[in-house]
Amino acid sequence: MANTNAVFSLLFTLTSFFILLLLLPHCIDAHSLEVSMFDAIYQLGDSISDTGNFIHEDPASPFARLPHGETFFNNATGRCSNGLLMIDYFAAGVPFLPPYLDQDALVFSGHGQNFAVACSTTLPTEVLAKKNILNSDTRRSLNVQLDWVSTYFNGICHNIDDCAEKLKTALFMVGEIGGNDIAMHFSSVVPGNFPIGCLPISLTLFKTNNSAACVEFHCLRGMNNFSTYHNDQLRRALEDLRKEHPNVVIVYGNYYNAFQWVYH
Repeated sequence: MANTNAVFSLLFTLTSFFILLLLLPHCIDAHSLEVSMFDAIYQLGDSISDTGNFIHEDPASPFARLPHGETFFNNATGRCSNGLLMIDYFAAGVPFLPPYLDQDALVFSGHGQNFAVACSTTLPTEVLAKKNILNSDTRRSLNVQLDWVSTYFNGICHNIDDCAEKLKTALFMVGEIGGNDIAMHFSSVVPGNFPIGCLPISLTLFKTNNSAACVEFHCLRGMNNFSTYHNDQLRRALEDLRKEHPNVVIVYGNYYNAFQWVYH
């Protein structure tokens, strides 16, 4: 498993907003994503994709009570939403991903696992602390989630070949994650991700009457430029990763443009 874990670490430790990893034995064409059937889905990330890990850390969290979950589940599941998350839609045909910290759900883990934790960061909490940036909500940053991934696959794989067989039709969703790192630099709240200059919480916190600081829909130009710069750097890193691992299909999920389309 050592080589497999090294590959996972390389794939997952990018400071990333949006990476979709489809692990298959051979490269496939762009149309395959439209018709592929996944036997299992594995998710890492933060509140955008957490299906309940955070409330296992903090049962008193607001996410553990209504209105969270009321429009679909009729009870709070730990999702930071009143209904479904994006990963729930990706999981069509596959059971909803159980949170990794729900040990009772591990017996049903054949279809995947959710390692995402609300409020988590990409950078380890101790790295952020050295920069006087404190995350008081959780210490389950991406490196901790990667440790969970390693532990999980060491538990279900007998050897490298067995693991490759189990993963050949699996979808890995890595992120989005990284928005909380950025938010902590700007303020003590979590404005989220995507074009962060368009989010209501950003517009409320950093409201300005300076038209030069705004773009279409009165979004904050500087914050959106920051997101665009980050995404450009991420794309460059993914190109290098594709060259290093030609047998891994890596698809960039352009959440920025998707959000702008919905916002429009």
